[in-house]
Amino acid sequence: MIKLEASLKAWGTDQFKPMLRNEISALDETNLPLQEGLSRANFVDASDLSVLVLNIAETDALIQVKTGIFYEGIIAGCNCSDDPSPMPSHTEYCVIRFEINKQTAETNVLLIE
Repeated sequence: MIKLEASLKAWGTDQFKPMLRNEISALDETNLPLQEGLSRANFVDASDLSVLVLNIAETDALIQVKTGIFYEGIIAGCNCSDDPSPMPSHTEYCVIRFEINKQTAETNVLLIE
């Protein structure tokens, strides 16, 4: 489970959204369900991840943030070993909800669409 501690500390300030985007962008791609969110490719290239905050809701225990994630997907395995052409990449998009525990900063990550 990941912890978004800096985002939790920034909660309630105008720095929350930028801090959240920075923390999510810095996560290892294996902590995000990007592979499951692919629609046009078969392999994730998260080297250029872009995070859009779509909605924020709050409960007594959680900060729930719905985000749109843009990243690249690669169609791997379609080039012959002697083919010099680069692997084609496609822009991918998925919606992910982050549920940040207000006490511990432990964060559940859920693929929505």
